[in-house]
Amino acid sequence: MVSILSSFESRLMQLENSIIPVHKQTENLQRLQENVDKTLSCLDHVISYYHVAKDTDRIIREGPSGRLDEYLACIARIQKAVEYFQDNNPDSPELNTVKARFEKGKELLEAEFRSLLTRYSKPVPPILILDAISVDEDIELQEEVVLEHLPEAVLQDIICISGWLVEYGRNQDFMNVYFQIRSSQLDRSIKGLKDHFRKNSASSGILYSPAVQTKRKDTPTKKAPKRPGTIRKAQNLLKQYSQHGLDGKKGGSNLTPLEGKDDVLDIEIDSYIHCISAFVKLAQSEYALLTEIIPEHHQKKTFDSLIQEALDNLMLEGDNIVSAARRAIMRHDYSAVLTIFPILRHLKMNKSEFDSTLQGTAASTKNKLPTLITSMETIGAKALEEFADSIKNDPDKEYNMPKDGTVHELTSNAILFLQQLLDFHETAGAMLASQVLGDTYNIPLDPRETSSASSSTSDFNKRLLSSYICKVLGNLQLNLLSKSKVYEDSALSAIFLHNNYNYILKSLEKSELIQLVTVTQRKAESSYRELIKQQIDIYQRSWLKVLEHLTDKNMPIFQPGAKLKDKERQVIKDKFKGFNDGLEELCKIQKGWAIPDKEQRDYIRQSQRKIVSDAYRAFVQRCANISFTKNPEKYHKYRPEEVEEMIEKLFDTSA
Repeated sequence: MVSILSSFESRLMQLENSIIPVHKQTENLQRLQENVDKTLSCLDHVISYYHVAKDTDRIIREGPSGRLDEYLACIARIQKAVEYFQDNNPDSPELNTVKARFEKGKELLEAEFRSLLTRYSKPVPPILILDAISVDEDIELQEEVVLEHLPEAVLQDIICISGWLVEYGRNQDFMNVYFQIRSSQLDRSIKGLKDHFRKNSASSGILYSPAVQTKRKDTPTKKAPKRPGTIRKAQNLLKQYSQHGLDGKKGGSNLTPLEGKDDVLDIEIDSYIHCISAFVKLAQSEYALLTEIIPEHHQKKTFDSLIQEALDNLMLEGDNIVSAARRAIMRHDYSAVLTIFPILRHLKMNKSEFDSTLQGTAASTKNKLPTLITSMETIGAKALEEFADSIKNDPDKEYNMPKDGTVHELTSNAILFLQQLLDFHETAGAMLASQVLGDTYNIPLDPRETSSASSSTSDFNKRLLSSYICKVLGNLQLNLLSKSKVYEDSALSAIFLHNNYNYILKSLEKSELIQLVTVTQRKAESSYRELIKQQIDIYQRSWLKVLEHLTDKNMPIFQPGAKLKDKERQVIKDKFKGFNDGLEELCKIQKGWAIPDKEQRDYIRQSQRKIVSDAYRAFVQRCANISFTKNPEKYHKYRPEEVEEMIEKLFDTSA
């Protein structure tokens, strides 16, 4: 058994010694075969680099249009060939060939980027912009209008090219191309909106305005943005009061604004307000588009450059409005400040959104809107101050005084100006506060006013505006008092002051200005009523020279049936004659005077009729049984009823 096993072991060792060399030889042969295959594969790969320029020539020459993926694949082959020759054979002519081919391919990609942007970038239609900036309060969940600047397929190609240029092209010039093209479209979109707005307003006569809520019947979905009001309401009020007094009679004021000019100005203001809102919405949309195309660390800078042209044009237009207002104020046309109010209010209301949109841009860009707001507040406050001074210093021109004692033009203009501040009371108050005018109106600064609470600031601005209005009214009252001295007749002077004071009070009450006035002058209403009463009393004194003839002064004492002496008869004759002449003279003069307010006119007539009629009846009754003349009808010309009728015709030029 041992012998068998030993023989078996010996044979196995012999087998092993014969097989192992064969195995090793086979492994060597296999390794040689693999090396040959790899070498052949490498040779094929290297040889392919020498054919890249030829293989990609047609595709590169034809450009990437319509086959971007295939084109980028060719560029990738060329790029690998460049890398191979740079690493392995930097002096070979093939390197220069593929380098030139790569640069040509990159240039064509840049050209395609520009071409796609130029071809498909179009101004946003005005109607779409109006939809985007409109707000419909009736719809709780309003679908946001999406501004699509580029077709989706084109956008994806642009994003793809942009990514390649950043990663492989080592080129940032395309970002300049991007902001230049998109900047132009942004500016054209805003200008297109402006042109559309002007044409629409001119052709229809209806302002599609952020301040005038009009609904167009032809396009129900395009609703006007509900923004704060414009000057149209105030201008209409101005025209209304310039043509009529308080009760509809002519003579309230002779100020007649040019309607065509007002309409053009109104359109310009509404158009500018639209464009401000449109800029914010379009800029936000542009930034959203930009973030998909431009690398993150270049986005803010590119966006800053993109919006400059449109923003500069808006700011320039705003500066022109300020300059126009400044020139008007120099001409003492203080109503020009009206153009500032709606724009300033809109700018301040949208400032937070404006700032948010410009976040990350250069400081010079961010400061453009605050600078414009400051300019508008400065010129507005200057206009308000100069207007108050102009009311105080308006000259007393005799030829400019109403001959019938009605409301002076200065009064109607001043009240109209103040009424227009009602729509913009917050803006006007902030305007005054921005110029630190609190000391001018003796407004004490409460420590609470220095807090950041908006309610405290609003209350302070309200009191500041209230004090300003009171200052204007005070200046107006002093000037009216001075003007009243132009009249030689003290009664006409009283009627003049009465009419003006009454006009002021009624206007304050009708326009709710009285609530603003009483913030700092609680007794303003009662003060005006007292002034009106004083002037009525002064007017009534003009009748004393008529009524004095009806008193018992110098009246002869006589017994019933006794014969009067000639002197005593003459006294009675003189009293009748003095009364008749005085009554006729006053009625003739005062019939041409005017009291536009019917309520006041009736009150003064009735009061005077009662006073004169009662005194005349008593006098006639005392003289009824006295024989002082052979021709009693010569002296007793009027019955008491006729006297009342004459007084009833006072202040009535048509009588």
